[in-house]
Amino acid sequence: MILRRIVLLLLLLNLAAAAWWLWPWHAPTPIAVTQAGVPTLHLLHEALPRAATQVPAAAPGALAQCLSVGPFTTQAEMQQAFAALVAHVPRIQYRVAESAVSRGWWVYLTAPGREQALTMARALAAHGVRDYYVITAGEQQNSISLGLFQDPGNAQRREAQLRTLGFPAQLRQRVEQVPQYYIEFQLPAAAGFVWQAHVAHADILHAQARPCD
Repeated sequence: MILRRIVLLLLLLNLAAAAWWLWPWHAPTPIAVTQAGVPTLHLLHEALPRAATQVPAAAPGALAQCLSVGPFTTQAEMQQAFAALVAHVPRIQYRVAESAVSRGWWVYLTAPGREQALTMARALAAHGVRDYYVITAGEQQNSISLGLFQDPGNAQRREAQLRTLGFPAQLRQRVEQVPQYYIEFQLPAAAGFVWQAHVAHADILHAQARPCD
């Protein structure tokens, strides 16, 4: 009787072991436990998605920034800078503006006609004035030029010298309208763009923020 019970117990144990191995167990779902202020840990392949290797796009609604750079004194200088920047900025254009440039201070005499101008020239020579020139054509015809000076102080002394000798010398600043060239462009969305690295003689140019039209 005892032997029969032992054999029956061993049979039941074998059946229980077989059922354990054959039952379709599933691995438990891990539960993420987080604490306020502590970042969640990720596996390495989860922390480095493929999109992370791409250049991030500009944030939607970000305001564009534009600059106006110049003035360039010649069209050739402007074109050279334009060609150097065009591949690095989203938008670019140039504009031409007229600017008044001083060409110095002019001391002169006026005469109503050629004979009066020649008579005044002989009088200047008689007073020891040698630096003069009678203008025979153009808008200032029959005027006598007594010098063009970059320094207004020198021009004023020359005028005073002639007036002391009795000549009604006049003083006028000569102004000329000349074209000046500017480049206007939009800065790239990525930070750190230095436009000066692409433009020759950038240290003598002026950059000013402007609206992006």
